[in-house]
Amino acid sequence: MDVAVFSSKSYDRQFLGAAAAGKHRLRFLDPRLSAETAILAKGAGAVCAFVNDQVDAAVLAEFQRLGIGLVALRSAGFNNVDLDAARRCGIVVARVPGYSPDAVAEHTVAMILALNRNIHRAWVRVREGNFSLDGLLGFNLRGRVVGVVGTGQIGAAVIRIMLGFGCRIVAHDPQPDPALAGLGVRYLALPEVLAAADILTLHCPLTPETRHLIDAAAIARMRKGVMLLNTSRGAIIDTAAAIAGLKDGSIGHLGLDVYEEEAALFFEDRSDRMIPDDIFARLLTFPNVLITGHQGFFTTEALTAIAATTLANIATFEATGHALHEVPGSRA
Repeated sequence: MDVAVFSSKSYDRQFLGAAAAGKHRLRFLDPRLSAETAILAKGAGAVCAFVNDQVDAAVLAEFQRLGIGLVALRSAGFNNVDLDAARRCGIVVARVPGYSPDAVAEHTVAMILALNRNIHRAWVRVREGNFSLDGLLGFNLRGRVVGVVGTGQIGAAVIRIMLGFGCRIVAHDPQPDPALAGLGVRYLALPEVLAAADILTLHCPLTPETRHLIDAAAIARMRKGVMLLNTSRGAIIDTAAAIAGLKDGSIGHLGLDVYEEEAALFFEDRSDRMIPDDIFARLLTFPNVLITGHQGFFTTEALTAIAATTLANIATFEATGHALHEVPGSRA
């Protein structure tokens, strides 16, 4: 099958190319998928899209006109896809439901450690010959309360790591995991988790219900000086509310691997240009904020698994008309 791969980077070519192994013809395209670039998929039977590609009604209508039957997401999230339009157009949408929970979980914990012990600030100081410890004071993790919102595979992996540090865990999830409860995790209502946590980490999908789940009201319920982490989807946090929380000290540390307007910034080298996003630029002025560019998934193991599952979705669709991991609700 001919597959148009949008938002392609060198690592996509490496890992997807190895997984395809000549069984499919992959056409790697640098541009992001949008209504303007969808025509580039002409001649393909399937499209491979990434987290910030726009798979909206206009794009799907163009794919229908081009005879494309499958959108294979090389990601777990699918909030960038108009599933109603996919059903109307008869286009199957598939995803990678679980590629490497450990990759994102370990990145989350790395951010916790870096923020707590001010590793990012110390690195800059030492490079400039400044060995002062003023302003770098951290705290022991043992005995601290870690709140985990979303205890799927990634949240569960974070919990197991933090238990190893001697932390106490409270969690919120619509479907509590009995195995985690057996490890001592206390499942509570969200307001109770917000109020109890010294460290709060978010691992839930972006849905209409979770959009701006962490807003001004939620921040007001949190412990003063809470450490807040988001390695899931950017729009789960109301960024303006987070900035207000940083300014008044309600949030003591903020770690973000995602950002609600990241599509205009992430995955590109913009070092030779001014950042046009004033809200993002404001975040960068806080010394207690650590931002990475959606790299939590970025390990050899995760990319290998993403490529293998993506190609398995494509191969199964070509053989049967059904993808291995179809997004629920995408098929008529």
